[in-house]
Amino acid sequence: MKKLHVLLIAGVASVLVLGGGGAAAWWYLKPKPEQHVEQAKKVDKTVYKYVSLDKVLVMLRGREGEPLSHYLAVDLVFKTPAEQEKVMKDHLPLLRSVVVKALSAHTLETAGKMTIDQYTEEVNAAFAKSYEAEQREMPFKTAMIGKLIIE
Repeated sequence: MKKLHVLLIAGVASVLVLGGGGAAAWWYLKPKPEQHVEQAKKVDKTVYKYVSLDKVLVMLRGREGEPLSHYLAVDLVFKTPAEQEKVMKDHLPLLRSVVVKALSAHTLETAGKMTIDQYTEEVNAAFAKSYEAEQREMPFKTAMIGKLIIE
C-alpha cells in the first residue's frame, strides 16, 4: 500500500513537471506583440485593378512536312495598381506582341506538355525582359493566365 502511495505521488509530480515545462515552452515560443505589428506593416494596402487582354492567338511551330498548322489562344489578366490602370491599358498592344514573340517558339508537343504555371512564368519573364530593355517600369505587378486553348 505504501508503494502505491509513492507511485501515485511520483506520477502526479511528473505530470505537474511535464505540464509546467509545456506551459513554459508555450509562453516563451508564442509570438510577441511586436511580431504582430511587424506583420501588420507588411500587408500590401495597394488597391489593384485587373485588366484583361483577350484572344491572343499564337501560331505554333510545326514539324517539317506537317500539313496542318496549330495554334494556341491565351487570355491574360494583369494585376495593376489602380493609379496605373490607364497606362496599363495603353500598353496592351505592346504586351500582345511580347506574348506572341515569347510563345511562338513552341511546337504543339512542347506547348501541350507545359503547365499553366510554366506559361505564367515564361510570359512574366518576357514582360520583365521587354520592359528592362526599354528601361521602363512595368505598369502591372503580375500577369496571370485567364484561359488557354491549344489546338
